[in-house]
Amino acid sequence: ASHQPFRVVPFFDPGPWGGQWLKEVADLDRSALNYAWGFDCVPEENSLLLKFGETTFEIPSINLVLKKPVELLGEKVYGRFGAEFPIRFDFLDTMDGGNLSLQVHPTNRYIKEHFGMEYTQDESYYLLDVKDGAHVYLGLRDDVEPEKMIRELKMSQNDGMQFDADKHVQKWPVNKHDHVLIPAGTVHCSGKNSVVLEISATPYIFTFKLWDWGRLGLDGKPRPINITHGEKVIQWDRRVEWTKNNLINRFEKVAEGDGWVEERTGLHEFQFIETRRHWFTGTVPHHTNGGVNVINLVEGREVLVESPNHAFEPFIVHYAETFIVPAAVGSYTIRPYGESVGTKCATLKAFVRTEHLKNGYHLSVSK
Repeated sequence: ASHQPFRVVPFFDPGPWGGQWLKEVADLDRSALNYAWGFDCVPEENSLLLKFGETTFEIPSINLVLKKPVELLGEKVYGRFGAEFPIRFDFLDTMDGGNLSLQVHPTNRYIKEHFGMEYTQDESYYLLDVKDGAHVYLGLRDDVEPEKMIRELKMSQNDGMQFDADKHVQKWPVNKHDHVLIPAGTVHCSGKNSVVLEISATPYIFTFKLWDWGRLGLDGKPRPINITHGEKVIQWDRRVEWTKNNLINRFEKVAEGDGWVEERTGLHEFQFIETRRHWFTGTVPHHTNGGVNVINLVEGREVLVESPNHAFEPFIVHYAETFIVPAAVGSYTIRPYGESVGTKCATLKAFVRTEHLKNGYHLSVSK
């Protein structure tokens, strides 16, 4: 497994804002209320299937990270993070559902000082699918008054007043294949009628919910709100112009070849994860460059991942599936396969930026 592409076993959970898209695409139980989350690449929580002849054996996928960290992660990534998998891919399905909670994540400095963590939950939303009117809340309005916003958030928590998010937080329309970047400290929330591929760093769960739209969780109880932590990490200067210029669709073509184009889509310079999108009708060359790659097929029915020197068996990937390419793989290719031959496909690849790593230490900006 440490020398070939593989998938971990996904799991899916319902939620108060959950949607109906994952039921169809992932062929899940149609009678379920909804599916809000699809955890498709969280090795700390997913499992791994190993096949010996006709016998399939299931283990926690973190075992692979612990047993073969250098082969899986690469020397530099292992030197920075140790035997931890730093990249998370998951789905947030609000199709015919509701808004996520309005939230913010701690800055690097805050998570270190208050929780002893070495890095924070920077993230991004890649829009896999949308309905008309889909939107995200991202950054703050130009006329926001910090004291007033915090006061009204606390009133909503303590007195049951409805918080008017549109008065304080900027709302942006989104389309399929948009990529919204969310460095820590940015107030954000995915709206209803969209499917987000969330790409984020993985320090576990550090989400400070500010407002949950006055609803209860599926257990009939309010979900945890933490305005006390949240107000201390909100970056109040991230308003309309800054957000537009820095966080929305920062696409840049970086390479092209016969039948393919490579684009840089993020993440923000404050974040250690880089993402690259490839549009292709032919065979795309890839290389791990000494670090682990995590990839999702964001357009197309199915593709084939192959080794130019036959180091591993050809690996088939279907639409919306996430797979891991260990650092030890080196060169590999991806091309349309089966029903996708003759059509344009797209993958989104994430990896740890090597310029953020120096002698095993993370160089980050924490504002």
